[in-house]
Amino acid sequence: MSVIRSFKASDMFKFNNVNLDIWTETYNIGFYLHYLSRWPDLCCVQEAPSGRMMGYVIGKAEGQGSEWHGHVTAITVAPEYRRLSLARKMMSLLELVSDETYRGFFVDLYVRCNNFVAIDMYEGMGYSVYRRVREYYGNLGVGKGGRDEEDAFDMRKPLSRDSARRSVRSNGRDIVVSAHDVS
Repeated sequence: MSVIRSFKASDMFKFNNVNLDIWTETYNIGFYLHYLSRWPDLCCVQEAPSGRMMGYVIGKAEGQGSEWHGHVTAITVAPEYRRLSLARKMMSLLELVSDETYRGFFVDLYVRCNNFVAIDMYEGMGYSVYRRVREYYGNLGVGKGGRDEEDAFDMRKPLSRDSARRSVRSNGRDIVVSAHDVS
């Protein structure tokens, strides 16, 4: 039986099987260490009985006023462990901590607009598109002018503090903003 546990700095030396995937953003060591030191309760891994990492989520709490929220910076599951609801379990834990510990109004995440499998999964978990962010993803050198030009959906799920559901909107796919306008 696998377990969900806190993400430790030493896990960065054993997550290649998870990170070597076209949909997964890989960050530098300092980035992960910053998250682990600042928001350790929003970072966890799913580990197999053998000790092999099955997946992980890293998140943070950010914003001000009614924009105070939990943010999913990265969630990924190794290909051989997909379709076992591991992402759903890790997301549920991040949502619970964002709601009960940080008292956020919502949880948000960014997903590539062409990652249909992930979008379907997030919608099945209660997330909805809040807006489309033009050219959100970094420079892969494949688009016009050497830019990636790949858009992202900003998806949100309201938490208990947002009983009026002000953090979500029904027409989010119609709202388009520039990546420069997103903090």
